[in-house]
Amino acid sequence: MNLSLRNYRTDIRDSFLLAYPVMLSQLGHVMMGVADNVMVGHLGARELAAAGLANVAFNVLMLFGIGVSYAMTPLIAAADGENNIVSVNETVRHGLVINIATSLVLVIVVFIARYLLYHIGQPEDVVALSIPYLNIVGASIIPILLFQTFRQFSEGLSNTWLPMTIVLSCNVMNIVLNYLLIYGHAGMPALGLNGAGIATLISRIVMALALGTAVWWVPAFRKYRDAFRLGSYSGELFNKMLHIGIPAGVQFIFEVAAFDFSLVMMGWLGTTALAAHQIAINLATISYMTASGLAAAATIRVGKAYGIKDMPTLRRAGMVLIGMTLAFMGCWAIIFIGGHAWLPYLYVDDLHVIEMASVLIIIAGLFQLSDGLQVVCVGALRGLRDVKVPSIFIFISYWVIGLPLGYFLGFAAGLGAIGIWVGLLTGLTLTALAMFWRFRMLSSRS
Repeated sequence: MNLSLRNYRTDIRDSFLLAYPVMLSQLGHVMMGVADNVMVGHLGARELAAAGLANVAFNVLMLFGIGVSYAMTPLIAAADGENNIVSVNETVRHGLVINIATSLVLVIVVFIARYLLYHIGQPEDVVALSIPYLNIVGASIIPILLFQTFRQFSEGLSNTWLPMTIVLSCNVMNIVLNYLLIYGHAGMPALGLNGAGIATLISRIVMALALGTAVWWVPAFRKYRDAFRLGSYSGELFNKMLHIGIPAGVQFIFEVAAFDFSLVMMGWLGTTALAAHQIAINLATISYMTASGLAAAATIRVGKAYGIKDMPTLRRAGMVLIGMTLAFMGCWAIIFIGGHAWLPYLYVDDLHVIEMASVLIIIAGLFQLSDGLQVVCVGALRGLRDVKVPSIFIFISYWVIGLPLGYFLGFAAGLGAIGIWVGLLTGLTLTALAMFWRFRMLSSRS
């Protein structure tokens, strides 16, 4: 019994040391968007709604690309567990090609699809503001996926500090550039919402260049320099990675597009509902990224154990990280519910937006445990290279059940924004239960 307790304490410590730099890195990454929203929100509800609408198109495509890049992590973690340097190098070489090609395709899709925003029933003045901003941030998909290549390499080798340091530094840069370019300080032009887009694009370019340079020069990574050699690619390895990455990207599309479609439904209720939704979603994204950091640790730890077929360690690592995630998300639930009345003031001064957002933040607090459980289980399943069945679970939970329920409650039942968010709560809870069952089932196999 004492040995078992010691093992769990060791697992908790090791998981936390691995996860918290990723948590901070994920928080720093999303804080670029939070800083944009907070600083743009002080321009007015219309600008805040426009930023949210532009992210409907951008986030779905960006997160699909990030999902594709996640194919690298379990393969690198498994190869590292086997001490197979050649396999690590080959995974990174092929991942770099996949991510660059994916980013170029996604940028083209952003520029082709941007004018569809005029055809989804949104306020026209909001759409007119959002498209120039989308043009700018759309180009940032390329440096984002370059950064993801180096990040998955570093984190797959359990070095989570390097990406964290660079993300947090560039986050500070983004805030400074926002201050200069949104409001026009220090002799710079006041570019408003477009200034936020330029600041984000510059920060993401610097982020990718900085991590790529660091990975090349860090002494511990020098034995992996063959990872950046060009030529002699394997169609079999490309196929293997795409069979993991594309379903992982589809998972993001099903989940993120569900939240983005809820934003579209909010737009049918008007600019006030759209801005309130953007505030509540922005706050929920912060807590989600905390859980996402723990999910990355689950992918790494489960992936390493899977590589050497150590199922007891695999199960224990997964369950420890699930418990840790529930504890963290419980704290976020308390913060959201306890602070629902004053948190909207961080974004806007419009009392109508604040009143509606405060109610939505309570619902966001209620789904924190479900959100955390589903994301960490998805991370653990990714370590097991199980990505197709979870995609089906997500599709059914959100698109077959959650969103139709939200539409019915919001419009047919007359509950408005609250009804739409109850649908999101339902979809998240069903997803979480399905993912937990799936991990328990697969990890119990000997």
